[in-house]
Amino acid sequence: MNQAISKLGIILALTVLPGCTTLGLDYFRPSIPLPEIFGDVALSSIKEIPTQWWTLYQDPTLNMLVEKAYKSNTDIKTAVARVEEADAQMREVGSYLFPIVDLGGNGQRNRVTEAGAFPAFGQNPRDSFDLSLRSSIELDFWGKLSRAKESARANYLSTVYAKETVELTIESLVVSSYLQIRSIDSQIKHTAKNLTVAEDALALAKRREKGGIMSMLDVHQSALVRDDLLIQTQEFKRQRRLAEHVLIILTLEDLTVAEDDLMHLPLPPMPPVGLPSALLERRPDIMQAEQDLIAANANIGSAKAALYPSISLTGNYGGESLELGDLLKKASRVWSLGLSLDLPIFNAGRLDAKVDQATAKQKQALQAYISAVAKAFREVNDALVNLRQYKAIETVAASKKATTQSMLDITQNRYKAGYSAYLDVLDAKRSHIQASQAFVQNRQNTLNASVDLFKALGGGWQPKKAVKDAESALNKPLKMSDTLLSLEDEKSID
Repeated sequence: MNQAISKLGIILALTVLPGCTTLGLDYFRPSIPLPEIFGDVALSSIKEIPTQWWTLYQDPTLNMLVEKAYKSNTDIKTAVARVEEADAQMREVGSYLFPIVDLGGNGQRNRVTEAGAFPAFGQNPRDSFDLSLRSSIELDFWGKLSRAKESARANYLSTVYAKETVELTIESLVVSSYLQIRSIDSQIKHTAKNLTVAEDALALAKRREKGGIMSMLDVHQSALVRDDLLIQTQEFKRQRRLAEHVLIILTLEDLTVAEDDLMHLPLPPMPPVGLPSALLERRPDIMQAEQDLIAANANIGSAKAALYPSISLTGNYGGESLELGDLLKKASRVWSLGLSLDLPIFNAGRLDAKVDQATAKQKQALQAYISAVAKAFREVNDALVNLRQYKAIETVAASKKATTQSMLDITQNRYKAGYSAYLDVLDAKRSHIQASQAFVQNRQNTLNASVDLFKALGGGWQPKKAVKDAESALNKPLKMSDTLLSLEDEKSID
């Protein structure tokens, strides 16, 4: 009896040991050699801005379109389903750390030969019944199961950040398409005004031609200006409908965006001094790449643990009898308790090859993470440059528009007074039309550059709730770098 108790104590002690020896290296965020000043980004202090960055354009229609895309977009729904799948896989892997308990029963009637080498004794045929609880657990001596759980958890977080990436992409597409529609509306508006002037000029040219003051060539030139504006109007309407088709696909609703003016949209506040480098690290694509790296690192430990013995604890408790009524009696009780060991001896290098595969995948994931961080810095830098330059160009375009308007007024007055030819008026009109359209297009470029900047920064200065919830699933939260970013030449983009 004492010997049985001693063995049971040894077995119970073994169940406490799992996790004491975990093979493989624990994950540490790799240091990436990036310069303190990266193009237009330098070191400074931290600020914040809402994650719902599209609301800064102060347009209710735009806010409504983004909300519809959140609810209906197929890419977002697919990403959510992937998160649910990864969550289920994480819970499945985690369950392997706990015992499996099954309840089994069996009842049968059989006849044994009475003329063979081992003839039956007693009742023949006979009944037999058994009922038992069976349990087994693999003892995680080498951390194979804990590393597998770590990998599954990282894969789950990777799908969460992948969903965030999809959401950010959809947000940007909706905003960019909406800004394009508003830009086209403004150009149609300017074209309509110019078309009215061209129609009046054509009517005047026809009257003067009848009076012998102008030639038919001047009438035809006026008609060409009018026709060019009509063609532009139809082309703008075609482009506008195509942009609406993009919104229809993104929101899965057959919608028509009411006409409005791009100039009604304010420029959103630009990034303040003190953009945190943690913001770039919070970009969902960077966080996804890091979770892939964490999973790959954990898989190395799992592959190494497979080289060592696998030890399992099994147990069985129940009853067995010839009569169903005796199954639960004390005399029918049976139990067993044991250990099983599986040690790989020879497998032609198969397990070593799996370790090498896991190591190679970890190296690939590391390079992907480094590439994602470098890409983020480049995209932020590009967006800042575009924003600053487009704002500078827009200032020049506004001045050019005002200048061409003054030239047109002067030319028209000189023509009416007989000092200029009508060809000068036509040239002045063409210049003003081009300058007006260029001004609107540059405003759209400026707004699009602000969209690109928000996207490059991960959508805002605050992590979304889903990301916070995902980080809380880790044993220890992910800590961002203390490095801080700021903008160079802040006044140039204010």
